[in-house]
Amino acid sequence: MDTQKPARLADMLSKARRAVFFGGAGVSTESGIPDFRSTDGLYHQQWKYPPETILSHDFFVRKTEEFYDFYRQKMLCPLASPNPAHEALAKLEKLGILSAVITQNIDGLHQAAGSRHVVELHGSVLRNYCTRCGKFFPVDTIQSSAGVPRCGCGGVIKPDVVLYGENLPYDAMEDAVSSIGRADLLIIGGTSLSVYPAAGFVRDYSGPMVIINRSPTPMDHRADLLIDAPIGQTFKAAMQILAEQDGLPPVE
Repeated sequence: MDTQKPARLADMLSKARRAVFFGGAGVSTESGIPDFRSTDGLYHQQWKYPPETILSHDFFVRKTEEFYDFYRQKMLCPLASPNPAHEALAKLEKLGILSAVITQNIDGLHQAAGSRHVVELHGSVLRNYCTRCGKFFPVDTIQSSAGVPRCGCGGVIKPDVVLYGENLPYDAMEDAVSSIGRADLLIIGGTSLSVYPAAGFVRDYSGPMVIINRSPTPMDHRADLLIDAPIGQTFKAAMQILAEQDGLPPVE
């Protein structure tokens, strides 16, 4: 790939000490997890109901078994592993360059790569809880069950993810706003910035901004650097340049 833009990204990262990454589904597509809006995304697949209907609070309550038929097939990706974007962000945090990852994803791959300050705006498939007694269950409970998974108390188990029609967790919103407010560099990656209220968190940021996405976003006019390339490849190239400059080990 052309190294000019990854080189500019590397230069901006080298000067940052409180960079924040704000990411969406495009961060995990290189790990084999489908997004929603691309050509091969879930919105372009044939289902009895649209994905946004199935993944709504109302549908979960009214048609729980059908919700889980879709959820197990399309929202759980047990074989997925972190890609170079996840690995690079974890390394940047260890280097004291990145202060937070704010993600709209629910796959847990940032933590699997080693990132510690991860703000999960939409929750995580790795956590599940009983809607009656509140007991938590690992993702294996959902994967190994059939039909509607239930707790020993008889309550329905629900994924700890934010469905359409539900509010974002207050603590996550507060952390996201605070982290972005302190940032000296904001990198937006793998998101069309079309899902609200999450996308609204970046609106008031006025510092240096990088956007890495395969399609236009409403914030493109604000970016100091626009990169239309796969995010994993972009970060890998930028980290290699940083490694050459500072003697750091490159991202594999």
